[in-house]
Amino acid sequence: MKLGAFMMPAHPRSRSIRDGHMHDLDTLEYFDQIGLCEAWIGEHYTMPAEPCPSPDILIAQALLRTKRIKLAPGAFILPFHHPAELAHRISLLDHIAEGRFMVGIGASGTPADLDMFDIDHRAGVHRKMTAESIAIMTRFWQSDAPFEHRGEFWTARRPEDRPQQGTAYHLKPFQRPYPPIGVTGLSASSATLALAGANGWIPISFCFTPQYLHTHWDVVERGARDAGRPSPNRDVWRVSRPFFVAETDAEAWRLSVGGEMGRYFREDYLPMLAGNNALGLLKHDPDVPDSDVTVEYVAKHCWIVGSQETVAERIAEMQALSGGFGVLHVMAFDHLDELAPARQSYAMLADVVASRFGEDGATREAAQ
Repeated sequence: MKLGAFMMPAHPRSRSIRDGHMHDLDTLEYFDQIGLCEAWIGEHYTMPAEPCPSPDILIAQALLRTKRIKLAPGAFILPFHHPAELAHRISLLDHIAEGRFMVGIGASGTPADLDMFDIDHRAGVHRKMTAESIAIMTRFWQSDAPFEHRGEFWTARRPEDRPQQGTAYHLKPFQRPYPPIGVTGLSASSATLALAGANGWIPISFCFTPQYLHTHWDVVERGARDAGRPSPNRDVWRVSRPFFVAETDAEAWRLSVGGEMGRYFREDYLPMLAGNNALGLLKHDPDVPDSDVTVEYVAKHCWIVGSQETVAERIAEMQALSGGFGVLHVMAFDHLDELAPARQSYAMLADVVASRFGEDGATREAAQ
C-alpha cells in the first residue's frame, strides 16, 4: 500500500483566499517531503468552505516546489469547461509535470454550482455532458487527422493543418495516449465507480462507512465485466478517509475533534449534508437518527484517529473489510493554526503506512 492525499481544499471562512491557497501549496510541498505518492485537489465554485475553482493553478505552482509527488485535479468538473479548451490545458499541465500528473473527472455533486452554469442536474444533464466531454477530449488526444464532433452539448473540431499560415493541432499530452484518469465514488452503488471499471480508469472511494467499502470494488469489477474488460488490479484502487495521528488515542481525539477537522465537520460539512438529506452517507447503520450524527459520531465511526498502533489496527481492518486496495488517501484540512501537530500527524501516518503496509512491511508480515 502507498499513501497519498485528497485535498478539497477546505478552509475556515475567516481564512483569506490567498492565505488558504498558500497553505495548500505549503502542504503539498510537505507531502512531497514526507514521501506521499500523490495528491488530488478538488474544484468547487459556490462552496465558501471549499473555495478552489481552479485546481490546475494550485497544481502548476506545486509542480515547481515538488520533486516526486504526482498531482491531479480531483476533479475537473467537465460540464463547466469546453472540452477542446480543457483537453489543451490538460496536455500543457502534463508536459509541465513530465508525467507527474493524473486527471480526475466529474459531473459535480453541488447543485448550486450546476445552477450557476444553468445545467439541469435534476434531469441528469450534467452526467450526459460529462460523458460527451471526455469522449471529445480523448478523441483530440488520440486523433491523427482532422475530425468534427457535433454533439448534444458541444461542437468541436480538429482543423486541417495549415502550414502556410503557421497553424496546426500539435499539443497532445506528455503521457500517451493521455494521463491516467480517475473518478470518485461515495455511495455503495456509485455509477461513477462502475464507469471506472468499464473504462479502465482509477476508482477513488470516499470511505466514511468502511463496512460497505467492499461493495465499491464489486461495482468496479461489474463495470469492467459488463464492458468486456479484464478484472482490474486492486492496486489501482484509491480509498480516501480523514485521519489524525498523535502519541496517544486521547491526544489524537482532542486534536481532531477539538481542532480544525472537528470545526469543519461541525460548521460546514454536516450542515451541508443535512441540507441535502444526505447524512445517511455517514451512518454505520441506516437506523441511526440524523440527530445522532455529530462530530463525535463521525470521529468514532468515519474517521481514523489515535496512536500509531491504533491507526495501524484500523487500517488493517479497512484492508480486511475491502479485500485490499493500493493507495490510501489522507483527507487534508486547513491546519494553518495548528501546523505542528497536523504535520506530525501526517508524518506519523506516513511512517505507519510505509513500515506496516508498504513493500517492506508486507514483506516482513509475509515472512512471519
